[in-house]
Amino acid sequence: MTLDSYREHIKPIIDPVVSRCVRIGITPDTCTILSLVAAAGAGIGFYLYETGIGTICIMLNAVFDALDGSIARAMSVQSLRGDFLDHTVDRYADIFMICGIFAGPLCPWQIGVFGLTGVLMASYLGTQAQAVGIGRFYGGFLGRADRLILLIGAGIVTLISSVVILGLSIFAWVLVIFGIFGHITAAQRFMHVWKQL
Repeated sequence: MTLDSYREHIKPIIDPVVSRCVRIGITPDTCTILSLVAAAGAGIGFYLYETGIGTICIMLNAVFDALDGSIARAMSVQSLRGDFLDHTVDRYADIFMICGIFAGPLCPWQIGVFGLTGVLMASYLGTQAQAVGIGRFYGGFLGRADRLILLIGAGIVTLISSVVILGLSIFAWVLVIFGIFGHITAAQRFMHVWKQL
């Protein structure tokens, strides 16, 4: 069970923010683009070893990513185009953040590539379920919300203490988790869709 399944539980927190955004004219697409800008900022921050900036940018990415769909529903402007934009931006956001981590000093590139492939395959299988007519499937061990929380946690821990475990930073271990559980999640999603076809 991933944190993505608890989206309804954050409604009481996010609804007042959504209402204010609607009143001042912030559109879902604006939030989607801002989430991409924040992700790029996170990647640059991690690459430059500015862990605080990177972590704050991931938090901003999470906020804007949560807002875009909620604003679209509040304004009754949900569309396939908006959904397509959101998923495209989410994947580029994942790439920016993870590449920033392993392109800089926080993680060996081999582990980074392993983590990135796990993330991309899990995400691909989730949306591919929708593409073949089964409907979007968020199941499995590791969803996007889980990944963002783990990255934010790694950033906070790194700011407090530069912990190294078996020669690897906390960020490197998080990307190991992304690789292992990302591919397990991809397999879980594949099996779910395969059984429905």
